Amino acid sequence: MTGYNLSFRRTPSMSLLQKLLQVNWAVVLLICALAGVGAGMLYSAANASMEPWAERHLIRFAVLFVLLIAIALTDIRIWFRFAYPAYFITLILLVAVEFKGTVGMGAQRWIDLGVIQLQPSEVMKVTLVLALARYFHSLSLEDVRRPLYLLFPLFLVLAPAGLVLKQPDLGTATMLVLAGGALFLLAGVRLWKFLLVAVATGAILPVAWNSLHQYQKNRVLTFLDPSSDPLGAGYHITQSKIALGSGGVFGRGFLEGTQSHLNFLPEKQTDFIFTMLAEEFGMVGAMGLIGLYLLVFLYGFAVALTSSNHFGRLLALGLTVNLFFYVFINMAMVMGLLPVVGIPLPLVSYGGTAMLTAMTSFGLILCVRVHKDISIPRRGLQGEVV
Repeated sequence: MTGYNLSFRRTPSMSLLQKLLQVNWAVVLLICALAGVGAGMLYSAANASMEPWAERHLIRFAVLFVLLIAIALTDIRIWFRFAYPAYFITLILLVAVEFKGTVGMGAQRWIDLGVIQLQPSEVMKVTLVLALARYFHSLSLEDVRRPLYLLFPLFLVLAPAGLVLKQPDLGTATMLVLAGGALFLLAGVRLWKFLLVAVATGAILPVAWNSLHQYQKNRVLTFLDPSSDPLGAGYHITQSKIALGSGGVFGRGFLEGTQSHLNFLPEKQTDFIFTMLAEEFGMVGAMGLIGLYLLVFLYGFAVALTSSNHFGRLLALGLTVNLFFYVFINMAMVMGLLPVVGIPLPLVSYGGTAMLTAMTSFGLILCVRVHKDISIPRRGLQGEVV
């Protein structure tokens, strides 16, 4: 009997109590701690006021916390079944943004669903990982190394990246390509194919440069030489560096950050919130926040290693790497190590859709852990009772 036939056996369902006992509540507390840090910094950003950011941040977290637990307890085979529909629904929403999207801050990124203003590009960061994990789950390692089998996942990555770049949102488009590339690597695609893509990307760079908007070009030029326009495009990063340096080892103290409270630091409630934390709590506070993230990331990698099905392994690894990119790019951006591309800090920065993406990702990682012993046939779930 082949491995496929064996895998079609009926898998016993877990009771709700058994699932709740499998949830790692220590990690849930770490997630609550990250959101708590965010609320504290948003309170400070509003000059010791819960309005307009901290209160909404906490309300959103409380609502999405219920969603996180619900996602964690949902059978992982359901996420497997709906991976492609979720991806294509999000892709349709991205296309809809082109025609009926809401314009804000010079970009057309949001769509009005009546109840909320949704940013489909943020949701795509999760559904793309789901779709790629399902696709590579069905392939053997030999199939993954055949170029023909990579055409469909390349479409899955490039179609939304192109739509997001057109909004324009260079940061999110970059994140989608990085997350997709990480899944390709984790699935077993050979390294020389990445080098081939890198060479091809280098060849089209002049064309890509000419297609960028002027403000995007300014960000890259400012990254290469921040002093070239200190009062224009280089203002954000110059003020960020001053704030980081003024924090020192222990910081100026809670609510005592001069750069942020005197409004020298722009976008302090979103992209530059890590700078404000470092100014008020110094290097010690910044290292403490990085430590919280590292603990969550280590848990995500550990969950992937213990999953008995390939879909769960790829899903946990892909989402963990995706969240790592969020944190790394945001912190490198505010330190002047990368161009400013507008990437929020998960659970700390203010933003509804960004928090929805982060909580969904954490919920799915917890789901992989809860259902780590469930087998998923390589050829799909036909005949399997969910």
